[in-house]
Formats: sequence, structure tokens, C-alpha cells
Amino acid sequence: MHSLIPATETSIQDKKLILRRALRYSQQEAVASATMTGTSDNFLNAFAIYLQATAMQLGWLTAIPQLFGAVSQIISVWLGNHVRRKPLVVTTAFLQSLIVAGMATLALTAAGDRLQDTSMPWLIVLAVGYFTCLNCIQPHWRAWMGGLVPQPRRGVFFAARSRLTMAASLLVFVAGGTVLSVTDSSNNTWLGFALLFGMAATGRMISSILLWRMHDPEPESAQNSMRLLDSWRHVRESLKDSSFRHYSFFVASTQGAVALSAPFFAVYMLRDLEFTYLQFSLNAIASIGTQFVMLQFWGKFSDRFGNHLVMMVSSCMIPLIPLLWMVSPDYNYLLFVQVVSGISWSGFTLSTANYLYDIRPHQTNFALYAAIQSGTSALMVFCGGLLGGYLARHAPEIAANISDFWQPGSDLFIVFVTTAVLRMMVVGYFVPKLKEPKIRRRPRILELIFRVARFNAISGVTLDWVSVAKKARAINKEAASSAADDEE
Repeated sequence: MHSLIPATETSIQDKKLILRRALRYSQQEAVASATMTGTSDNFLNAFAIYLQATAMQLGWLTAIPQLFGAVSQIISVWLGNHVRRKPLVVTTAFLQSLIVAGMATLALTAAGDRLQDTSMPWLIVLAVGYFTCLNCIQPHWRAWMGGLVPQPRRGVFFAARSRLTMAASLLVFVAGGTVLSVTDSSNNTWLGFALLFGMAATGRMISSILLWRMHDPEPESAQNSMRLLDSWRHVRESLKDSSFRHYSFFVASTQGAVALSAPFFAVYMLRDLEFTYLQFSLNAIASIGTQFVMLQFWGKFSDRFGNHLVMMVSSCMIPLIPLLWMVSPDYNYLLFVQVVSGISWSGFTLSTANYLYDIRPHQTNFALYAAIQSGTSALMVFCGGLLGGYLARHAPEIAANISDFWQPGSDLFIVFVTTAVLRMMVVGYFVPKLKEPKIRRRPRILELIFRVARFNAISGVTLDWVSVAKKARAINKEAASSAADDEE
């Protein structure tokens, strides 16, 4: 018996079914991958401290992986022109799960008195692999989802996906802090870290399976023969634009100044203040939660008053944060400091992400500009991490030499003061050079589609650009058309 449904209608229904299934898998993948990022991004420094990392090793742990990650992102863009993106993303995600499993194995080798002198070098190597995989996946995942999610639905879809990421990550963060506190109280901290990284590896493994099940609309002819050197030529040409150059160096210098002190807040809490791992987690959540809540506020504020004002206000708050940490060691007070940190970092992250769109020339690949800015920031983070490690190593000597003038509550306050001064210098030099651009009508926040990719309690939420949606009128028109099609 022949079907009475026309072949074209059946084809449309099949495509809708494939799309719905792919989007459902993507939401599930958000939860699975958040299990990894919520663990690895926020407990890596705590694990290094447990492995008795020196100050220099903590600096290397911040600096070296970021440098490799920046280079790998540009190489990944070139590689994507020769390898189909779905196998590339899935294979890299699977490799990343093995790397995180290696971190769990490293924790097992530290059981009891079996801590080895090679533990920290191995952790740095694994961290290099972790961030290299993360940066290899990012541009191809962005292109994949940009082609998969219908344009009228991107804002709603990625907002829902970000909420899932946030909920899963915070849940993992609290659970991780609880597990570590319980195992630490019984002198089995190694077991807590092994369980934590084992769970993260499992989450990434499930994530890679879900990615493999997702449909990729990339056409067979997507690959071309772009040479690797072409990417570097684009970098040189883009930096000739003074607006982009000032912006890029401003964001990169800020991130570099932050990297100088970033790993040592964990040292201060866990070593000097003797916080439990649960207290450490809750302290971080105070900042992360505030950042998520304030993103919507800053979005509406920037729509009304412009990104430049938000960038000025938030960037002027950032240098004060390390100084606030020095006022009191009280736990509740430091929770308040993290709330202030969340307010400032959410405004800075969103305004700088929007500002990049504002200053981009017409007919220019926005993803390329974002990759260049990201690479520049990673290079400065590399320099800041090395400088921070060196400074923290010599902080006791510096504190002893200035004891007649100032007796800091912790040797690490030397690092905190230095990063605050550097942040002030960056703001004082670059902010006057950044003007409110008038190149084009700036889209409203919901028209410029971002997703919350990762977050860190010290350096803020990482927003990943996906695409620029159409104007609201066009979106409403397409949405109405889509709804009419569904009803038919």
C-alpha cells in the first residue's frame, strides 16, 4: 500500500525529527560536559596544592597550558579545512576524557605516602593536553551549533543550554567540595580527587558519545585548502586596526594581570586560612552565582547606555578585588568580596564580548577576530602566570625586607598588591583609548547570541560567541512562519 503523504512532506518531517533529536542530545551533552568543566576548571589548583606544588609550579600550571591552548585554536581552524568537524570534535572530546582520567590516576598514585616528585610535572603535562583539546574543539563546535540551531531559536536554545550548564556545574562544584571535605577529614584526600576526576572523565566520555549521535549539517564540500600561514597573515592584518589593537591588548593585559594572582587565591584559602574544601567551593560559588545573575542586568544596562560605560565601570572595579581580600580573613566577609567580584567580572566579560562585535569591520569574520583576541589573551596569561609564580616564590623574602613599613597578614599579599597595581595601570592606560564605537547600530543583547562556555571563580565567566541573529522584526517573522508550518 502506497503512502498518501507526499515525499517532500515526509522529507521535511524527517528533517524536523533529526533536528529535534540533535538539539535534545545537545542539551544532554551540556550536562555531561559541565561535569568535566565544573571539576577540572575549578579544582585543578586545589589538586596542585594537595600535590605540594611550589609557587613556581603553580605559575607554570596557569601559564603553560594557556599558551598551548592559544596556539592549538589557530591550528585547529586550519585543521578543520582538511578534516570533517564532527569526527574531529568527537575524537578530541574522547581524548580529553582520557586526559582527565589520567588526572584521576595521578590522584591514586598520591595515596598515602606515595606522593612522587614527578606528580606536578605530570599534572602540568595533563593540563596542557586538557586545554589543548578544549581549544581545538571550541571553533568547530561553534560552527557546528551555528549551522544546526535554527536562527530564530538560537537565543532561547542557548539560554536554556547555559542554564543547564550552570545548574550541573554548580551541583558538581558543591558535591566535589563535600566529597573532598569528607575524604580530607579521614586523611584520604587522594581518594576524593580520584573520585572527582573520575566523575569528570566519565562525564566527558558520555559527552563524546552524545556528540557522535548528533546530526551535523556540514556539507561534504565544506573543506578547502586554506594554508596555516594564511591564519597568521590574518592576525597581522587585524592588529593594524588601532581600535581592535587597543581593545585586544586591553583585554589581554587585564587577563595577564589577573593570571599573576589567580592560582594563589586558592593557596590563601586552603593553606593560610585553612578553609575546608566545602568552604572553598562555597566561596567560589558566591562569585560564580553572582556572575550568572548579573549577566542579564548588565545586558539590559549596556543596551541602554552602551558597552563602553559598562566596560569603564566594571574594569575600574576589578583592580580593587585583590585589595578587598586583604581587609579581613573572615569567611562571611570573603563571601561578600566574591559577590563584588561576580558583579564586576560579569559586567567586564559581557561588555568586552559585545564591544568586539561593535568594532569589527563590516564583512569580516567575527569568529576570526574572537580567536585572535583569545590568542592574545592566552599569551598575556602565559606571561602573567610565570611572573606570578616567580613573585610568589620570593614573596617571603620581600615581606621580610619591608617588615619595618608593613607586616602583611600573608606573604601572598605581596602578590595581591602587585596584581592590583598592574590592573590599575592597565585600566589607566587603555580605557581612555577605548571609545564608544559608532560604526553600526549595536544589536540588542538577545540578538547577539552567546553561550556560557566555562566559568572560574577568580577570572569570570567565559562567553563563547555563536552567531549574530537577525533583527528582532525578522526573527519574529521567521518564528511566526515556523509556527504556522508546525500547525500545518
